[in-house]
Amino acid sequence: MQFLMILVLSVVVSLSAFFDAQAEKTSQQTQVAFPEGYRDWRHIKSMVLLPGHSLENPFGGSHHVYGNRKAIEGLKSGKYADGATFAFDLFDAPNEDHAITEGNRKLLGVMVRNAKAFAETGGWGFEGFAGDTKTERLVADGGKSCFACHQSQAQSQYVFTKARD
Repeated sequence: MQFLMILVLSVVVSLSAFFDAQAEKTSQQTQVAFPEGYRDWRHIKSMVLLPGHSLENPFGGSHHVYGNRKAIEGLKSGKYADGATFAFDLFDAPNEDHAITEGNRKLLGVMVRNAKAFAETGGWGFEGFAGDTKTERLVADGGKSCFACHQSQAQSQYVFTKARD
């Protein structure tokens, strides 16, 4: 009888550890990672949103958009494979002496394609990293607020950026 109790207890402990590991793995799959090396990706475009633009708060400033290889392929084909990632680098844009310059980083926005993990947000995961940090996350609702805006771009798989020749 004691052997049976030990066996049952060890099975319960093993199953508990397995399910904890699965929950951690699922959490990692649905959490967008900081895109290390994104400035080595292809630069897609830059723009400056000036005071008075409808998206000034929170996106006023100088933008640089980068895409990894899969994102660039998606821009060309109109279909994004899992792993396609865009980085949206946003800086203050001080206007001094008739020049708009790049100021402090406000945030780094990230959009990563994983149709299964992010099914609720059109197959895209969204995250924002504050300032120059790689860990201070700005998106608290699982990307639903980001997706609400991106839904206007349903015809291009929720991507605002367009391919340029």
